[in-house]
Amino acid sequence: MSAGDAAHQRRTTLVACIFGMSGMWLIALGLYFGLLRPSLLAEDVRFMGASEAQVTAAIPGVAAWLRHVFVVMGGFMIASGVLTMFLAFGAVAERRRGTGIALLVAGLASVATMSWTNFAIDSAFKWVLLGPVLLWFSGLVLYAVDGRHNR
Repeated sequence: MSAGDAAHQRRTTLVACIFGMSGMWLIALGLYFGLLRPSLLAEDVRFMGASEAQVTAAIPGVAAWLRHVFVVMGGFMIASGVLTMFLAFGAVAERRRGTGIALLVAGLASVATMSWTNFAIDSAFKWVLLGPVLLWFSGLVLYAVDGRHNR
């Protein structure tokens, strides 16, 4: 194996690990939303400019309805995580056509949108949720760099 091939293999492994970790994060986040997240967080009612008591008095079934919404949302997060891991440990290594575009679109639609929204509502978690975006972006950059070096 040449030095170039070894470097390519290391970059490919690193990219796969980055997206594998991103997929695991999405699965963990989905489990949190589906199983543990309260219907209303303090920052939710703060954003609405009301207390939790005011919100539940104005919309009596909101907590139960939100519980269902978060179960569905959690399921979609878990599905996104599983598919991200599948791409990471299959299509990334094989450099299958469209993999970079799929990862770009998936990252924009998932982790970037979540992070941006948390900044927009001034969430207490906004800086923590920037981490997955930076991780995803670093994976995309390394994937692109590896593609250029591989040609």
